[in-house]
Amino acid sequence: MSPPPLERAPLAYENPTFLNSADGRLIRILAEYTEPLARFRREQIQDTVVFFGSARFRGKEEADHALELLDKPGATKAAPSAEQPATIPDIVEGKASNLQRKRAVAAVEMARYYEDARRLAFMLTQWAKTIPSRRHRFVVTSGGGPGIMEAANRGAHEAGGKTIGLNIRLPFEQAPNPYITPSLNFEFHYFFMRKLWFAYLSKALVVFPGGFGTIDEMFEILTLTQTEKLAKKITVVVYGSDYWKRVFNIQALVDTGAISPDDVALFQFADTPEEAFECLKQGLTENYLIPEAAGSRRPEVSTDPELLPGVSIEEILPPDVARTRR
Repeated sequence: MSPPPLERAPLAYENPTFLNSADGRLIRILAEYTEPLARFRREQIQDTVVFFGSARFRGKEEADHALELLDKPGATKAAPSAEQPATIPDIVEGKASNLQRKRAVAAVEMARYYEDARRLAFMLTQWAKTIPSRRHRFVVTSGGGPGIMEAANRGAHEAGGKTIGLNIRLPFEQAPNPYITPSLNFEFHYFFMRKLWFAYLSKALVVFPGGFGTIDEMFEILTLTQTEKLAKKITVVVYGSDYWKRVFNIQALVDTGAISPDDVALFQFADTPEEAFECLKQGLTENYLIPEAAGSRRPEVSTDPELLPGVSIEEILPPDVARTRR
């Protein structure tokens, strides 16, 4: 007796069992490179300015400075009441714990940083829109979550510009903030691919107060710059000198010889949106706009016979993509 007819086998790229297996990992990694690249090219994104900062506080309107602490970075669920900032009645009645009192003070400070990030992103986007270019320049980019990330996307959105969110899939409930340009809303599975896209197109970095994730991203970019692994100049603005000087002691690293005195010049502090904007504007203008205007960064003409004759590689890929030192 003949065996029953077989059903057609699924195409490999339509087989979810394979794609989600360990054997399909390489394809998933490549997808997190090529799919964002295709969208950046389609949306005409030339370069970015990345904002990092705390995701643990939810910004409210200017009239309400009480911020609700989130349970986890990027989560939608509030933290336990014992970890929430104390209210004024609780403080007056002596019901607030020492942790709650400290977080009540910090909540007001974080509200200011939220509004400062929003203002800075607005100023940067307004200025970037005046730059003559076929592509979008210095597009405000964040990790796509709440807190400072939301503030950055919000400011750019309010200025009428495109704005990017590079979110990460986490094991708890979370969602992208609503101010990201829908066509530039990304979600990554692999942290290292998300980090790659933070670095590849960025021409500047603004670091607002934050925790482990913020510190990780900041020092990673500083390390790439220090070791000259990035074949481009990047302006790094560390926002909120009082906060960051309490968090780490850079001078101690210099005094012990852990870093060179020149490494301190890899970043600059700023304490107001106006001061940070001037740092960004000066760095981006001197490092990119002036050299471009002078013609010192002419695109290379490709000799690849498979590409159109006379078409530069920058017509195929965004400039500075993968321009790291070998």
